[in-house]
Amino acid sequence: MAGPRAVHARTGKLLAQELEVPRTFIGRGIGLMFRRTLEPGRGMWINPCEGGSIHMLFMRFAIDAVFLDSNERVKKVYAKLPAWYGVVWFVWGARSVLELPPGSTAELDLKQGDEIHIG
Repeated sequence: MAGPRAVHARTGKLLAQELEVPRTFIGRGIGLMFRRTLEPGRGMWINPCEGGSIHMLFMRFAIDAVFLDSNERVKKVYAKLPAWYGVVWFVWGARSVLELPPGSTAELDLKQGDEIHIG
């Protein structure tokens, strides 16, 4: 069974055709670590995102990270976070985060408050 997809509500553009959704604390903590790549059209939705923070430790590739509030509205976007960047500390009001291939958000002009439909 395929995972949910993510669509930018304002433009109707697809952010991810298929999202993995880790269901455990350990699964969310491991996330994309140790993988070689993240294919275009794929991503991971970490929900909940503990403390509105993520880390890039043991990551082999850059990602775009889109932090969302409890209504799946954009709180903050980090484009092309480099591998081994360290920690993105507390994003105020973030409840979840989309981790996407680098450049996935480049053409969307995501703004704080934009809604992302996940389903």
